[in-house]
Formats: sequence, structure tokens, C-alpha cells
Amino acid sequence: RFVHQDIEQGRWYIGGNAFYIGNAFLNTRDFVAHSRPYLRRLMEESGETANLAVVDNGEAVILAQVQCREMMRMMVPLGSRSPLHASGVGKALLAQMQDDDVAAVLHRRGLAAITEHTIRSAAVLRDTLTEIRSRGWAHDDEEHAIGLRCVAAAFYDEHGEALGAVSISGPRSRIVDARVPQLGRLVADIA
Repeated sequence: RFVHQDIEQGRWYIGGNAFYIGNAFLNTRDFVAHSRPYLRRLMEESGETANLAVVDNGEAVILAQVQCREMMRMMVPLGSRSPLHASGVGKALLAQMQDDDVAAVLHRRGLAAITEHTIRSAAVLRDTLTEIRSRGWAHDDEEHAIGLRCVAAAFYDEHGEALGAVSISGPRSRIVDARVPQLGRLVADIA
């Protein structure tokens, strides 16, 4: 049942078993495990901590991290959560959502002020998401923690749907304004 033939037309078609086996691959792939070499490369090339996150119940959840070698670095326990509107990975993932889905997240979660730099206006967030979609990467400028910056980009499945986001995070003293666009391109390329 991997293939079957239409005798009248003399054509062969892929059968149900081929579809079943293909779906077994999709259901068992572990993108977190596959991300390790990419996270390591991202850390090596940026010199900053690399992270992988997904959306869960309207929040960004860190699933994997490769810490940089610097004395001062960003470290969070795996499973840590952050608001989508106040994190690089969160904004990268929000930018991939349809406007109705973004509105639903905002309705459910709101725009809580985490720091004085957190986006608190739906209009500002909407403009920010448009900019992220245009350039391909997101930037958290001390929106989740004072002194911490993050640059992130979404990565996609075989259907073009965002699976998650990768980011680099580090202190504002190393992730300076002039370096942000370069890091954005790096993160987007690796994503």
C-alpha cells in the first residue's frame, strides 16, 4: 500500500502507507535536539548566549540555551517564560502570527510593563511587528530586564509556519546600537 496503480489510466500514485510513514517522521522529529549545532554556532559567531524558544499559552518559553564564555552573561533556567511583547523571541514569534491571533494574545495577556522600556501601546507594538516582518529579526532593548538586550528571529517548519525562535542575549555594554543590525542579520541567517 505504499503505491497503487490506476489501471484505466496506467498511472502510479503514492499510497496511504507512504503518507503514514512520512507523518511518523514529522510527529517524532525533535527540533530542539537538531537546534544544538545552530545554537552553538550562533553563540560562537556572536560571542553571546544563544537561546531557543517557542510560544506556549501566550508566552515565550525557553527550551534550549548555549551559554557564552563571557563572565557577564544571560542565563535562565530552561522552561523560563516571558511575555511575548517584552522579549526578543516573543516579538519575533508575534510577528509571524496573523493580526487576529496577535489581538487574541493581547486581549488575554495584555501589555504588562516589565521595565520602563517595555512596549505598553498596542499601536506601537503593531508598528514594531511590521518592522520585524520587514527586516526579518526582532530586538529587545531592555524591555524584559534592565541592562539586557536580545536579538531574535523565527524559524519555520516545512509549511512555512513558525515553529519557534532563536536569539542571542547579552548585556547592553556588549550589544551596542551599532552592533544590533549585524547581530540581527546573523540571527536571521542562522534561524
